[in-house]
Amino acid sequence: MSSSPLLRVRDLRIAYTSRGITREAVHGVSFDIAQGDVVAIVGESGSGKTTVAQSLIGMLAHNGAITGGSITFDGMDVTRFGDRAWRGLRGDAIGLVPQDPTVSLNPVMRIGPQVAEPLRIHQGLSKSDAAREAVRILRDAGLTDPEQRAEQYPHQLSGGMRQRVLIGMALACTPRFVIADEPTSALDVTVQRQILNHIDDMIAVHSTAMLLITHDLAVAAERARRVIVMCQGEIVEHGPSDEIMANPQHPYTNKLLAAAPSLSTPSVRLAPPRRDDADADDRVVRLENVTKQFALPGGGTLTAVDDVSLDIRRGETLGLVGESGSGKSTLARIVLQLEKQTSGEVRIDGQAMSGLKAGELRALRRRMQVVYQNPYASLDPRYTVASIIEEPLRAFRVGGRREQRARALELLDRVALPAHTAGRRAEELSGGMRQRVAIARALALSPELLVCDEPTSALDVSVQAQVLELLTELQHDLGVTILFISHDLAVVRQLSHRVAVMQFGVLREVGDVEQVFTAPADAYTRELLAAIPGKELVA
Repeated sequence: MSSSPLLRVRDLRIAYTSRGITREAVHGVSFDIAQGDVVAIVGESGSGKTTVAQSLIGMLAHNGAITGGSITFDGMDVTRFGDRAWRGLRGDAIGLVPQDPTVSLNPVMRIGPQVAEPLRIHQGLSKSDAAREAVRILRDAGLTDPEQRAEQYPHQLSGGMRQRVLIGMALACTPRFVIADEPTSALDVTVQRQILNHIDDMIAVHSTAMLLITHDLAVAAERARRVIVMCQGEIVEHGPSDEIMANPQHPYTNKLLAAAPSLSTPSVRLAPPRRDDADADDRVVRLENVTKQFALPGGGTLTAVDDVSLDIRRGETLGLVGESGSGKSTLARIVLQLEKQTSGEVRIDGQAMSGLKAGELRALRRRMQVVYQNPYASLDPRYTVASIIEEPLRAFRVGGRREQRARALELLDRVALPAHTAGRRAEELSGGMRQRVAIARALALSPELLVCDEPTSALDVSVQAQVLELLTELQHDLGVTILFISHDLAVVRQLSHRVAVMQFGVLREVGDVEQVFTAPADAYTRELLAAIPGKELVA
């Protein structure tokens, strides 16, 4: 490593102005990153992690500004760089893996040309050479059938696949410094391991430096040499990762570690008791030989769900796990009938969905609500938070305006958001805060069936623990049935009664959660369990 740091941050202060009021969000942050070093910033949602990362690449929100301190990259003071100066660094010397893949990819442009774009701009490759290199990058990023993926549009890929595309784009030009803002939050553990190994290899070969922004303490402990702990815009602890994890000095760091889910110690307090009367007549959801196929560009079909039969019992939580692209989200959309199966039948409380008219299906959907994986795309940017939560109440004409607002404030409190959040808009919130709003909206109608599609992937560990406890309380109080989709196996073990494992659209294993996690019958399940990072991290 060079004796002088590649990145030098001194007394950095950042403020946001909203509705004429300026609030400082980052208070005097200082740190260095040397060439070839890997530093992780951890902390709760809203702690300032992403704001710091955005400032290092000149991508603060329009209402954000650096109000003090300095940022030096490779000997250059970039604190006041304009857009033109930043364009010379972004994608070439500095790579960025943004937190949200949906808003970061062009929806009307195929994947291949998007990956090839930085190669053509910064390396001068021809269109054909850049296209071939883009396919290689997609393959290295862990995407199957990269030639086919290059011809697809972002909406045709799963959330995890889109994230892998962004990682490939960030590494395309072999940058000297990579800012990875929650780079693996949408990835399953096996692909997470592949991607992080790929980044590690690049660091070793090219002495690339990386700033890893993450709420996953296990990933930080396993991959970073040093850890910076942020709380409310300040650094409260900074040191070697093994020392921070083994002997934290600050109470806030202790709090984060205590809230981290651990595969080795499932949390009994979050697991509701099994129902003695859960039998064949008590199945809320029945999937009978369900298959879903999608037409592919240029001909052919993709079988996303392959002859799946599965039951979800009343009052239980069924965890659904598998790699990105395994068919988990497609199966959930079929349960909700947001996607029609190609063949097979879906029954809710014994009623076949295929014969329902539009009005009957809408009435049924009041009893089923969904929390999507992506809080950025699922919240209307025109609405205030209160209006977003009230929307399902208005749609089904539940209560008057006063009752609807009271319900919104009650739900904000239940998902650990302050009351003043009600008047803010989605763009003013962090990713974790947005997901909590999405969860509050899903709870508004007190649903009988709650489909949670990666609901905690954007949340830090302490808020994640609150959300899991909230879901458990909801189940205990109301008997709600939950389909819980996640790539985080430790979280699934905490919350679920049973677990189903999918791969390439096929249901590989179903069983009691403790049985599957302690003595998995399928080789693929064993592979998933072996890939979990930081298994020694004990909650």
